[in-house]
Amino acid sequence: MEKIQRKATKMIPELRNLSYERRLQRLELISLEQRRLRGQFIETFKYLNGLNNVIMEGLFERDGSVRTRNKGQKLLLRSFKTFQAMNFFPVIIAATWNELPENIVSAGTVNIFKNRLNKFWTTNPQYYMLLTPCP
Repeated sequence: MEKIQRKATKMIPELRNLSYERRLQRLELISLEQRRLRGQFIETFKYLNGLNNVIMEGLFERDGSVRTRNKGQKLLLRSFKTFQAMNFFPVIIAATWNELPENIVSAGTVNIFKNRLNKFWTTNPQYYMLLTPCP
């Protein structure tokens, strides 16, 4: 899918010679990879705040240590030995979630969370690359 978006943005004559990242900036778009990560963050936020109708007992474990930033929203990192388990959604998202700033993860509503995340990525585009989970 990302290849299709790359080709589609290249079809615009004025943007043809720009890099993919520059084309996305000019069109005010985000990459599909970033959109997927954003969706995972939104679902994690909803799960941690009891805003979804799905009961997924034990999907995430909160880090109970006293020294956590993110007001108790920090997730415990699990370790697994198999490749399949390492690619399980809670394992991939936990480390990246813990890197988000406190004002984002402690948002009161989903819309506030989305707006703060969007603003953060807009003002810190280089930070998104650090948050990209490794498969």
